[in-house]
Amino acid sequence: MSEAELFVVCKNCGSEVSPYVTECPYCGQRVRKRAPKIPARGAEGEAPRRRRAPKLPRLRRDEIPGIAPDTRPYATGVLIAGALGVTIVWGAGFVNGLDIVVLHKLGGLTWSIQNDWWRLLTTAFVHDNAGVVFATLIATGIFGTHIERRFGSAVVVATFLLGGAAGAALSIAVSRYPAIGANGAALALLAAWLVDDRLADQRGEERGNDMIGVAVIAAVLLALPLADTRVSWVAGLGGAAAGAAIGAVISPLRR
Repeated sequence: MSEAELFVVCKNCGSEVSPYVTECPYCGQRVRKRAPKIPARGAEGEAPRRRRAPKLPRLRRDEIPGIAPDTRPYATGVLIAGALGVTIVWGAGFVNGLDIVVLHKLGGLTWSIQNDWWRLLTTAFVHDNAGVVFATLIATGIFGTHIERRFGSAVVVATFLLGGAAGAALSIAVSRYPAIGANGAALALLAAWLVDDRLADQRGEERGNDMIGVAVIAAVLLALPLADTRVSWVAGLGGAAAGAAIGAVISPLRR
């Protein structure tokens, strides 16, 4: 069939019918054995080109109001990896019967701090309970990722370290030992994210987040001292308070 052929004539009834049918719609007479293929767009005989599936580009800054740019949470991953690494080292020491001594040597706040003020920053990376490390690092991953996407790597690291240090300092002030684990640091990230979310809501930036899930995670973190007596509930409260203050400061500085 040539490109100019727009119809064919039925030999039985003489009607003009489409060249893409095999039987005449008027009399039922067979006009050809099979319907010809519909040519693709472009020159006749040219093979159709395959189209690549479209890929969505990364979300750019301010492309959608209230949605953070699409970035990878490298800093959050480093914090989690650091805590897991220290926990693995502690596990190896515990097998050899060192227990509390290993926790202290790894930087945990296990008894009076004396002049080792650096322990305020390191004790959040020391864990001695698989359930505690799982809960705290899951929370760190969730809220750390959100904060890092919205405010950057430096903010998430500072919030984690300052929240953990504030919780440890409060434990020292009330002589609550030991105080190990990232419950204070994780609650700092959660509180910073929550304060920013609530302030954004007041600015008219409704983000539609699930507050019930946030409340459940917060309750689990606050209840961790019931599962491990070396986790300080005072550190949890101190970390949450520090995180709330950080959230109020950084909220207007959204990326």
